[in-house]
Amino acid sequence: MGNVDRITGIVNARPAGIRLEPSWLLDTLEGWAPGLRGFFWRLFFAGIILLVGFRVVRGLQGILKKTFQRMNMEENAKKFLLSVLNAGMYALVVFIAAEKFGVPSASIVALLGSAGVAIGLSLKESLSNVAGGILIMLTRPFVIQDYIVCGNVEGTVQDIGLVYTVLTTVDNRKVTIPNGTVANATVVNVTAQEKRQLDLEVQIDYSSDLKKAKEILGSILEEHPQVIKEDGIRVFVKELGESAVILGIRSWMLRDEYWPARWDIIETIKLRFDEEGIRIPFRQVVVHQGEESSDAR
Repeated sequence: MGNVDRITGIVNARPAGIRLEPSWLLDTLEGWAPGLRGFFWRLFFAGIILLVGFRVVRGLQGILKKTFQRMNMEENAKKFLLSVLNAGMYALVVFIAAEKFGVPSASIVALLGSAGVAIGLSLKESLSNVAGGILIMLTRPFVIQDYIVCGNVEGTVQDIGLVYTVLTTVDNRKVTIPNGTVANATVVNVTAQEKRQLDLEVQIDYSSDLKKAKEILGSILEEHPQVIKEDGIRVFVKELGESAVILGIRSWMLRDEYWPARWDIIETIKLRFDEEGIRIPFRQVVVHQGEESSDAR
């Protein structure tokens, strides 16, 4: 009993004015409780939106792939459009989740707008080439393995990228052209059609037999195996030049056989003309010298 009385006396003997207060930490947590509950609920709903939204985007990806395949879209264009649409759909899901989490939508829009302007200004030329690449892939003025002429460059198309189009020339040089240039230039697709027309000019001397020369040209085309006879063969006088009669010949052949057939026909014309005595004129310069006047002093 003596110990109990002694402890009781110590407790009762505490200084006046001192009280035992509740823990400040508990008071702080109780004050934060409503805000914390709201934060976790917003976090929960944002997570649900992201989870469901990403699943929906993956499902839409499969639908878009099948749709592009049915459209027979160019492979590069298909990949680019899929990547752009995927990025846009994912960005939309993140935007909705962020707004649900409590981030002001105006701040997100302003941030995206500022980033877009900065990127656009810094990549102006590159974006122009990308836009040209998309235009080429969608309109398809030419495809890989076509032979095209673009300005003063021509060759076989080896690759159509988002930024550059790559050609291979006949002497096996690689030419890289920005897509912005190609999209804004006049492009001649030489191999777009299944058949090509052979259009040649042959000059003969005025003293040569015109009818015989036309018969020889006609027989050469009739006998050549690569010439498509049912599409017609024409031999005609195209022009009366200053020092020669210019004959024109036209016929049709398959595009893959065009150049070998053209070279063979030109060689055959020269050989046959030599055999038949038809002269092919060469450039001449005639100088007339006047007689000196008899009364010149």
